[in-house]
Amino acid sequence: MSKPLASDVAMILSAGLGKRMRPLTATRPKPLVRVGGKPLIDHCLDKLQEAGIARAVVNVHYLADAMEAYVERRVVPQVLISDERGQLLETGGGMVKALPLIGSDPFFALNSDNVWLDGPRNVFEHLSDAWDAERMDALLLLVPHARAFNFRGKGDFHMDPLGRISRRRTGRIAPFIYSGIQIVSHRLLRDAPEGPFSTTVLWDRAIAEGRLYGISHLGLWYEVGEPGMIAPTEAALRQD
Repeated sequence: MSKPLASDVAMILSAGLGKRMRPLTATRPKPLVRVGGKPLIDHCLDKLQEAGIARAVVNVHYLADAMEAYVERRVVPQVLISDERGQLLETGGGMVKALPLIGSDPFFALNSDNVWLDGPRNVFEHLSDAWDAERMDALLLLVPHARAFNFRGKGDFHMDPLGRISRRRTGRIAPFIYSGIQIVSHRLLRDAPEGPFSTTVLWDRAIAEGRLYGISHLGLWYEVGEPGMIAPTEAALRQD
């Protein structure tokens, strides 16, 4: 039997400038770019709703009024806004600012441009089953190259048999790609830098302490970072 979900709260990181998605982001924030008939943010919110996650914290910066107006229409999950209009805080700084709204420890965090198909279970159940607060500061959902579509990089992480992860080694192809979905403990965010910073700063500390873990996604994952990736993703979704 699966464990209960590790949290009923998720943060959707949505404040970026979407530079790689230009010109589509000249007039709209990237999370509102449509893929498969709906905005990218709805791919995330629909998955949260299906998993039974009650609350989503969404941070806003670029074209914030449009983002806020769109997501506040949502009833399930309930959406709370973390306002970064004054300063874009990047992924790590955005999570730190949103902590009072998140509350839950741990919480799910996901990038707003994620498009994925679940495996035998939804990803939030899969992550929750593997979560161990005693050993982990964060648990990342990783994708092997064979299940990652539109991805052209060398990968992000290596993973040992116990699930502990490390950075791609110089000159190597790393077997796993970060999906943009994770469980985060408040412990990961302790003593965080002030202002804008990337979550990678905290991941590196957790790696050094042996507290950054991963699991392999059992479904499919699509990178949708550039306009040319939209059509192949839509074609794959139609075949599902």
